[in-house]
Amino acid sequence: MIVCCGEALIDMLPRISKDGAAVYQPFNGGSIFNTAIALGRLGIITGFFSGISTDFFGDSLIAGLKASNVDLKYAKIWDKPSTLAFVKLDNGQARYSFFDDNSAGRMLTTKDLPKLAADVNALHFGSFSLVPEPGASTLEALMAREAERRVICLDPNVRETLIKDRRAYLERINRLIVMCDILKISDEDITWITGKTDLTAAARKWLNAGAKVVVITRGENGVEVFTKGLSFKQPSLSVKVVDTVGAGDTFTAGFLASLQKAGKLNKAAVSYLDETSLRNAVIYAARAAAVTVSRAGANPPWLHELQN
Repeated sequence: MIVCCGEALIDMLPRISKDGAAVYQPFNGGSIFNTAIALGRLGIITGFFSGISTDFFGDSLIAGLKASNVDLKYAKIWDKPSTLAFVKLDNGQARYSFFDDNSAGRMLTTKDLPKLAADVNALHFGSFSLVPEPGASTLEALMAREAERRVICLDPNVRETLIKDRRAYLERINRLIVMCDILKISDEDITWITGKTDLTAAARKWLNAGAKVVVITRGENGVEVFTKGLSFKQPSLSVKVVDTVGAGDTFTAGFLASLQKAGKLNKAAVSYLDETSLRNAVIYAARAAAVTVSRAGANPPWLHELQN
């Protein structure tokens, strides 16, 4: 089982009503939520850890996770409000404003950390949930507790509008990178985190710090993959983009799904992944993400859509 650890929230997406007015429509979302449902739809046994509200937005999130075959036994469902994320699309690129005070996910503490069963072989972390306290520290504690025995995947997926203390955030990200096995990160996030545009130098630095695989997504410029023993580039797929909401999350899910199906998402194998396994994972991830960007909202593909 892969357990996705982090936010489940409501994306408020801009729409035009029948009478031509600009409105916002609610959709289930959150980077970690999106990755979880994408994994579930791709046939991977998937769990979810976060706080989910008992309000009607929370009901929708729970229904969405269950509909995509995500196990909720590790989630805490309680009487705190849901997080809302208002999305603005600029030339298809998503920008966010978050409303998260006292929310179900944010207010988790280490007392809420679940005891994981033996069938959990990997954990995925990232994005919005690594910023607000006390939830961010709670997730960091979970990663620290499990990093020696389970594969850790991290996607910073920086939400800079939320980050009030850049230094503290970067210190946390650097601590997490040391503990992770798979670092999936966009070129834009590398520039924001490092202040530089040298992707290779950043990847090498993080591999030396502890990561086993660094996967850099570059939009229409494809993907670059680095381990200590190899590196390669994979071109992007040609697709008509409707919007990019959830694309990176779907890519992460596809990458993890491929390794899981190949039996290589474990601590012993992840340090010695060969180019064929990694390239297959990148291609599968790109195919899954291409479906997501071809339709509105974070709507990852089902397994049968990739089998045609």
